[in-house]
Amino acid sequence: MTVAEDTVLPFQLPIDWQATYVGTEFFLILGKMLDAEKNVGVPRPYLGNKSVQWGCIDTEDLSLIKLTPGDLRRYRLMDGDLLVCEGGDIGRSAIWRGQLEECYFQKALHRVRPRGGFSPVLLRYLLEYYSKTGFLLNFATQTSIAHLPKDKFEVLPLPKPPMVEQEAIAEALSDADALIEGLERLIAKKRLIKQGAMQDLLTAKRRLPGFSGEWTEAKLGAISRIITGPFGTLLKASEYGGKDGVPLIPVGEVRDGYFRITSETPRISTEVLKRLPQYILRKGDIVFGRKGGVERSSIVTDDQVGWFLGSDGIVVRFHERFNADFFGHLVRSPKVKEFLLMNALGTTMPSLNQSVLGAVPIQYPGEEEQSAISGILADMDTEIQALETRLEKARQVKEGMMQNLLTGRIRLV
Repeated sequence: MTVAEDTVLPFQLPIDWQATYVGTEFFLILGKMLDAEKNVGVPRPYLGNKSVQWGCIDTEDLSLIKLTPGDLRRYRLMDGDLLVCEGGDIGRSAIWRGQLEECYFQKALHRVRPRGGFSPVLLRYLLEYYSKTGFLLNFATQTSIAHLPKDKFEVLPLPKPPMVEQEAIAEALSDADALIEGLERLIAKKRLIKQGAMQDLLTAKRRLPGFSGEWTEAKLGAISRIITGPFGTLLKASEYGGKDGVPLIPVGEVRDGYFRITSETPRISTEVLKRLPQYILRKGDIVFGRKGGVERSSIVTDDQVGWFLGSDGIVVRFHERFNADFFGHLVRSPKVKEFLLMNALGTTMPSLNQSVLGAVPIQYPGEEEQSAISGILADMDTEIQALETRLEKARQVKEGMMQNLLTGRIRLV
């Protein structure tokens, strides 16, 4: 193995840490080549690139590969092996923990097995850190997709703390991952509970105490006003951008139940707002994107009042006697989403217009029951949002931990 002159660590090491390389600390081999015509032997389950995600391995629905006795010895996984993606999202890696009694791996993966002086768990977090900072791309070959060949992977530089500190860092980051994974599972569970509640409450399958009677059937356009964003010369590209003004909501910012607003979101000036007041969003407006993810929508809340409708957006604005929060949940129900996807215009990219959206068939109860149902679903949304906020903070904390612990800025030992 040769060490290239530029394969140096991108940060300064503490005085008692060493600099080393992947190939110095680990044995690396690529997995078995898949070739149905040439492979012979006994069929065995194997892992491919898609099976290995950051920090976890999916062993569901594994395919089989024929292996000779020599292959069985060479490519069998052992508890503690680190599997690293060679192509695509290079460096994506996870530890094999004996999830199956017997399993193998194919050529899209590196198996990284320690020589005895470096924690594979610590290497996994270093690969994640190098991936996030872009440092890992210095060791990739670029064709149609990125690859991390064995010879370049071996000269990837590593910081090497004393073993006791390696273990402490790995444990701290593993604890951070466990917190994140626990929150992700809890959020998924809460979303399933809410989905079940929506299915029951928004279809009158289950009625809340004190309510009875038939629901009204109508088309969405009969109980609302539908407004399409400004077309053509009404709003020119030169009139938005920068960091001043209110957010303009283009189709890409409409998610399922929220708006994704970032530093890149276009802004609308006061002059444009004065000239085009009909496109200023009001509380309770339900915004859809006219192209692409036409089934996605989000309701405008108090803190979003005054934002501006993009030219590729479309708004449903309900008459005053209807509870907009209730209908905000109703239009995100599976039945309405299915209608929109089935009736959207176009083939390569589905799109909405006023006619398609106005034709959505809906059923709704009286005003008091609308308010009661929307209140229950809003409480569920609030709980999920609080958990998502905790999850985002936990992810930020983990990123800070990686930056500080893996570079020795903060010491645990």
